[in-house]
Amino acid sequence: MFKCGIAYPRCKWILPLLLLCAIIFDIIALSGNGWVETDPNLEFASLWRRCTRNTVNTDQWNCDHSIMSYAWGRATAAMLLIGFILLIICFLLSFVGLCVPQMGILRLIGALLFFAVICQVIALVIYPSKYTLDLVNGNYKYLYSWTYGFGWSSTIVMFGCAVLFCCLPNYEDELIGNVKTKYFYTSP
Repeated sequence: MFKCGIAYPRCKWILPLLLLCAIIFDIIALSGNGWVETDPNLEFASLWRRCTRNTVNTDQWNCDHSIMSYAWGRATAAMLLIGFILLIICFLLSFVGLCVPQMGILRLIGALLFFAVICQVIALVIYPSKYTLDLVNGNYKYLYSWTYGFGWSSTIVMFGCAVLFCCLPNYEDELIGNVKTKYFYTSP
């Protein structure tokens, strides 16, 4: 006989794993070099610096341009770092909240994650708009690359986890194991 349902006590450990994925994505976004690239590959930039070269045929990059010399660069880095620190705090709190039956802490984790999402969205919107306004020169096609995408991926995972952490206290009995598993489908 086949039964299909949700075993809440086993599924609750998915959220810390998702937060760990968001941490890994944020580390890649913070440390990666490919936030912006030009189409003829003459320029690339990260969150921290901008590198240029004169021709495509040379391998010598001039990486003397610091993004941190701009106020928007410092603001972007600060907002991403605040979101990252809050994400680590929420990751650690998620073990406390899911190991000990403390349902009140789950909504706190959700609220902190929402604040971290707001910080990261602000940073991920400031960077391309100000970069394009202040640093784009020439008639090149500028592409926002894979490490910038990891920043957005982390933010999306954090938003999903925030919603789930806010909704989990509604299923307190199921999480603790006081209620039998409800089956959606039972075969004859």
